Amino acid sequence: MTEKKPLFDRRMLEALVCPLTQTTLRYDAEREELVSKAANLAFPIRGGIPILLADEARALE
Repeated sequence: MTEKKPLFDRRMLEALVCPLTQTTLRYDAEREELVSKAANLAFPIRGGIPILLADEARALE
């Protein structure tokens, strides 16, 4: 069985920051999203592309 390749390139994470707080993002592979603890938001990744728009983000519990 082959390992499922993630749609998101983790190396890209080094260049990305939260658009609201300019802090680092954490990649959540299970939910396919980038998490900003500082903004308390999770930004979706669709088709391997991070959607870093506040209107598209999910509020963290």
